Amino acid sequence: MTDTIPVIDMKPLFEGGEAGRRHVADQIGEACRGIGFFYVAGHGVPASLREAVFSKAKEFFDSPEELKRKSLYSAASGNRGFIPMKGESLDPTKAPDLKEAFNIGLELPADDPEIVSGARFRALNLWPEVPGFKDTMLDYYNAVWSLGKSLHCAFATELGIETDFFDDKLSRPLATLRLLHYPPRPAALDEGQLGAGEHTDYGCVTLLATDEVGGLEVYSRDGRWLAAPYIPDTFVCNIGDCLMRWTNDVYVSTPHRVVSPPGRERYSVAFFLDPNPEAIVECLPGCATEETPAKYPPIRGDDYLESRLNPTYEKSGLVS
Repeated sequence: MTDTIPVIDMKPLFEGGEAGRRHVADQIGEACRGIGFFYVAGHGVPASLREAVFSKAKEFFDSPEELKRKSLYSAASGNRGFIPMKGESLDPTKAPDLKEAFNIGLELPADDPEIVSGARFRALNLWPEVPGFKDTMLDYYNAVWSLGKSLHCAFATELGIETDFFDDKLSRPLATLRLLHYPPRPAALDEGQLGAGEHTDYGCVTLLATDEVGGLEVYSRDGRWLAAPYIPDTFVCNIGDCLMRWTNDVYVSTPHRVVSPPGRERYSVAFFLDPNPEAIVECLPGCATEETPAKYPPIRGDDYLESRLNPTYEKSGLVS
């Protein structure tokens, strides 16, 4: 255990048969109903791949601004591309976040029907002119997507529904791989400004890889900000609002923030697993009772994502 954020070994889920799956699911379920955060070890994503992603991310963020802006995020980019420094306000009531980012979505061919029709959040990825960037990011995207689907198998097991319930809802997900760069914290900040403002994530589950610099803080149920320290070869995972909605608030999405340390750059890589655009997010079987009826009306995955993204970029004008 790290404070109140547990470290869960995923190996029994992959290797331990029914008993192993149940063991991991029970631990994950306890975390999802409590703090809403957990670390996963034994996840099977190669350390070399993770290192390559961080290396390519640094190479991109070290590039001239002119190069980075060739793949600029916009309303038409399908939640893809480069978000400049202070281009995002995760807490819209506060000053813009002191970070820059790069978003990568599901890679689809130009002749895919959803690309041709201009479906929401479907677009070609905006690949920067960094050698090896595309191949490295797609390899990593696919690895963490697979891990995210395994986590949903554990969620389903713990919730008492069919273990494959989420399979057809995560087959073409609105999932985003996000590279993040936080500069050293300046001596003077705008009022309330952080590396990433207090927020909850929008999707089902987030898988976050961090460097050793630290800065992630999680808001505990008893009202304290807890540091989520770097633990080698683990992912920090947390429940997002979409899965909280799906479970009728049985699972909890927890506020968190990034307080950038002074004098040090910080890099992280987040994978946000949102469902397929047409997936209907509605109260799961067994998550409502007479005492706790369903709280939310059904909603499509793409409608829900849009409702959450727009306020984030309103100040910067990136979605205007």
